[in-house]
Amino acid sequence: MPPNYAGVQIHIPGVSITPVPNAAFSADVTILSHQKLPDGTEVITTTINHIARDSQGRFYNERRRLVPTTFRGEPQLLEAHIFDPVTRVNTYYDPAVHLARQTTLLPPVAARQMPTQPQIPAFAVPQTRPGVAPPVITQTDLGDQIMDNTTLHGTQKQRTIAAAASGTGQPVTITDEYWYAPDLFVYLIVKHDDPRTGEQIVAVTHIDRHEPPRERFEVPAGYKIVDETPPPPGR
Repeated sequence: MPPNYAGVQIHIPGVSITPVPNAAFSADVTILSHQKLPDGTEVITTTINHIARDSQGRFYNERRRLVPTTFRGEPQLLEAHIFDPVTRVNTYYDPAVHLARQTTLLPPVAARQMPTQPQIPAFAVPQTRPGVAPPVITQTDLGDQIMDNTTLHGTQKQRTIAAAASGTGQPVTITDEYWYAPDLFVYLIVKHDDPRTGEQIVAVTHIDRHEPPRERFEVPAGYKIVDETPPPPGR
């Protein structure tokens, strides 16, 4: 399952892609960020990333620069991520310096069956100061909806932080809403709202279920490839 959303950040993670076979697709990921700065300034930015997965389970994911909503054109590509679950080769390449960093990951300890229903992990409860109540966590099933001929299952997770720990002097409720596509193993919509820092919406659109071109999962020509795989233990 994709991980929980990390919240408002300078570098927005976008959509996590599960490397499963026989579920090929390509899509765009639209991100809208409404960030509240400590000085009261509000900044609204957006970007569009391109993602893909082939029938072998290889995936391609992007991180592009956040731009003003008035920007026209394709935002600058900051980094691309390719993972091959067969060879376990994990690649990040940076177009600014034409460098591709590769690591061969160790195989998983045991094969796990991919669930067909969303199994969203519970929030990890952070450590609190003595005398401060831990966050109150609730999870609500939102049922199903259909978007672009795809059935989505929704889950809302809320975490209420006590006034003594929120930094505002008042209780704060952080709300995350996930809409999961079981046949694609991807969240197609993620909505995050933290009254202290702002809100973000991540939406997968223009889904094409045809096999993506092979070149999408290869490092472009002209890049220097650096193997960063650590040596085996004992060497």
